[in-house]
Amino acid sequence: MTGAPPPRHATIEDVARAAGVSRAAVSKVLRNAYGVSDGMRERVTAAMAELNYRPRIAARAMRGRTYTLGIELPDLANHFFARIARGATSALEGTPYQLIIAPAEAGSREGLRALEALVDRQVDGVIAVSPRVDEAGLERISGSVPVVMFGRHDTSDRYDVVAGDDAAGARAAMQHLFDLGHRRIAHLTLHESGAFEPFPHGVRLREYEAAMDAAGLGERAMVWRTDEGEGPSAEVVRRMLADGTTATAVFAAHDELAFGAMRAASEAGVPLAVVGYDDVPMASHPGLGLTTVHQPGEAMGARAVEMLLERIAGRTEPMHEIFEIELKVRTSTRAPSG
Repeated sequence: MTGAPPPRHATIEDVARAAGVSRAAVSKVLRNAYGVSDGMRERVTAAMAELNYRPRIAARAMRGRTYTLGIELPDLANHFFARIARGATSALEGTPYQLIIAPAEAGSREGLRALEALVDRQVDGVIAVSPRVDEAGLERISGSVPVVMFGRHDTSDRYDVVAGDDAAGARAAMQHLFDLGHRRIAHLTLHESGAFEPFPHGVRLREYEAAMDAAGLGERAMVWRTDEGEGPSAEVVRRMLADGTTATAVFAAHDELAFGAMRAASEAGVPLAVVGYDDVPMASHPGLGLTTVHQPGEAMGARAVEMLLERIAGRTEPMHEIFEIELKVRTSTRAPSG
């Protein structure tokens, strides 16, 4: 007795017939091409769901598409990067694309290796999250695949840029501390390799120094350098407190560093005001109450994906989009005690 023949997989022609459109129309929906009406997209998507149609990867590759997008993340422990990935994933709902995440350790070689690994997997586009790779390296990669630079303030016309308004955010953080009466303010940031322009930490450092100078406090500026993460930043602040620092407030380059500063100050019983940057979910926890600069990570991640899909669909002119920030004032900042 012979078994039943294997079920036949639905084809793009089957989808076109069920949706009442042409094969070319289905292809346009699959490619998320310009000019596809909402009605056509709904009909084709419904037909695909009804027929359980799944474009085969091999067939996609033969047509020059793998329907995958890559995102390079420099630090998986940073909760802000998780928000970026969440926004990027949400923007792909209803499309045939999937997201591939490539972690990259600190350092230019590792960042470049992660990006090149994504290109080797033949992704259709790459989101590079503030990698320590120079513009020339990114321009070389963008010659073979569309690239969106996330976070950095690059000026290249070879790829797109999505970033927050780091200058405005740093100014808002500093003004808040000045308004509370602080004059001895330290800036907690990464070592030189991770804190220079066009990187966001470099912009925040520049604005900190400019704010101190403008207030006539340039000689009191204190830049504390740390490795990445809450643990290393806490150790740096512990050392500064033990050495008798006069700082009454710390502006940290991002929230993970701010949490380290808060931990060290709490352990030492020092009423140190702390401002962070990014507004990760933990910042609003009532037990922490971190005052921080909010960046719309999910919206920024979604926009990066939209830019890639626009590039894949045919856009050629570069786009540089800067998102507004908002200072979230919570309990970690207060007037100096003395």
